[in-house]
Order: sequence, then structure tokens, then C-alpha cells
Amino acid sequence: MIQEDDTMDFEKNAKVFKAFCDPNRLMILNLLRTGEKCACILQSDLDIPQSTLSHHMKVLCDAGIVIGRKEGKWIHYSTHEENSRLAVQYLNQLLTINGECDA
Repeated sequence: MIQEDDTMDFEKNAKVFKAFCDPNRLMILNLLRTGEKCACILQSDLDIPQSTLSHHMKVLCDAGIVIGRKEGKWIHYSTHEENSRLAVQYLNQLLTINGECDA
């Protein structure tokens, strides 16, 4: 999980960006853009087996990008807004040219 005071922790941040490197996980994040979704809805919308959805949700949750809350027998997922903002901030930091030149 990316932390604001620790944006250069490469191991933690690599875990976050690994979470973005799968088409199914990107589709899940796209579905969660409109708000919290039950796992049953995600599974139905993606037309994937429950075990596959569980794997993808574990990757997203372990990275801190998605959070889940249990309600009855179902888990409802949503994006973790603060950690998502920090992921964007870290990517911007990595891609910003600071004007220094070794030449």
C-alpha cells in the first residue's frame, strides 16, 4: 500500500502497479468507478468464475487499491480513494522530469 510519507518504497509500490497489470483487474476497477459493488455483481458483469474473481480481488485488496466489507455471505468492494490518489501521485513523481541532466 502506498503511503504519502513513503512514496519511494519500491517493493510496496511495485505491488500496487502489479495490481493494474491485468485486463480483468482493470475492468473491475472500471466497474468500481461508479461506486461499491457486490462480488456477485462483479462476477456476473465480468462473466468469470468465483475463484478467478477471488484471486483478482485479493491482488487488488493486498495492494490497498480496493477494500471489501462483508455483508451477510457477500463481500462488497469499493476503491480505496486515498490509496488510489497516492498511486497516481507516485506515478506522476516517477514520470516527472526534474530538470537535472547528467550530460
